[in-house]
Formats: sequence, structure tokens, C-alpha cells
Amino acid sequence: MGKAIELVLTERGHSISGIVHRTNISDLALILSKSDAAIEFTGPESAYDMIIQCFNAGIPVVSGSTGWLDHWDEMLAHQSITNGTLLWASNFSIGVNLFFEINKLLAKLSQYQKEYSYSIQEIHHTAKLDVPSGTALTLVSDILENHQGYEGWILDPQQHQDKLIPVEAKREGNVIGYHKVKIEGPNDQITLIHEAFNRNGFALGSVIAAEWIKEKKGIFSMADLLQF
Repeated sequence: MGKAIELVLTERGHSISGIVHRTNISDLALILSKSDAAIEFTGPESAYDMIIQCFNAGIPVVSGSTGWLDHWDEMLAHQSITNGTLLWASNFSIGVNLFFEINKLLAKLSQYQKEYSYSIQEIHHTAKLDVPSGTALTLVSDILENHQGYEGWILDPQQHQDKLIPVEAKREGNVIGYHKVKIEGPNDQITLIHEAFNRNGFALGSVIAAEWIKEKKGIFSMADLLQF
């Protein structure tokens, strides 16, 4: 992701004030002092700390890391103190965010059709750490918010329990990202699929987000950026 973002930034005429990784983390404060915005894709173990450091430095931050949301309330408290700026998304692809909106609408329309049941499948490369993916969790959350027939989810594709959405997570080869939402009834099924061909869509979305939040304050999402 870092290399893809670097390429998009250059293509769109931005200068890169610095790139932070495990071996130069001590340079973060200096790099932030020369920046208009930060883009964070470090991972679940470090994302929260990176976001807080951006808040402390007064630098708007775009974050695409997943697996750290147990710290969300702590982040909100710190954002309130520092008046920081964050745009977080489980997925920055424009296509995925359209996919999210279609999923919400379908959940709302199908919630009273008791004969149909939901399931979700996601497939990613073997280096992806969080299971299920943040994108899959967003799909689940949006279904739960818009469908009165479900109360939670279970990480087991074989378990079709009442009021729980079964989620299957696979880690295979170099798969960039594959997500499927299926609604199955006794006579037919509806399937929504999003498949990423490369990381360029994620990178472009994150750079557009950084351009958008540069002079804003508060917590934002891709839905705000895309005016959904």
C-alpha cells in the first residue's frame, strides 16, 4: 500500500515530506512538522498510536488500518482534547464504498423477507493479519444496522444460526481483496460481489481523502467525502 500511495501522490503533483516505517519511527515528529496531512496504513498493532501522534502534532490523518477499533472510544476522547482530524475507512476503494451503500439498501429492503438468510465471504492474501477483514466487518455492521432480523455474526460459514450472520474468511496466495454478500432463499439467491484487481483503487481513494480533509476538523468517513 505504501508504494502504491507514493506513486499516486507523485502522479497527482504532491511532494512527500517523509515515509515512516519500523526502522525510522523516531523521525515521525519531524516528518509531521513538515506535512499538511498524513496517510496511515501501518497495521492493527500501531495504527492507534500513529493517529494519536498526528492529533498531537495538529496534522489531519487518513487511516486505512483495521483491527485497532477496540481503541475507538479512546481515540474519540483524545480527538476531543486536541481538536484533531481523522478520516478512517475500512476500505478506501470508491467501488467498495458504492458496494457498502448497495449492501445497506438491500438489507433494508429484505429485512421483512423471513425466508431469506444472509452470509458473507471474504478472501485476502496470506499476509493479512486481521480476520475477518475490516471490509467484511463493515458489511456485517451495515446489515445489522439496517436489518431487524439479525443481532450479530459468527466466524463460521457452516453455522446458520437464527439472528447470526455467518462470515467466512480465507487467506489465499496474493488475493488483493474479494468480498461476497449472499442472500439465499428456498427458490433463489441474490449475490453482491466486489473484487479488487490491484491496490491502486485503495491508494487513490486514500490520497483523495487526504486532499479533502487537509483543512477540516473532526471525524469523517468515506460517506462524507463521497456525499452519500
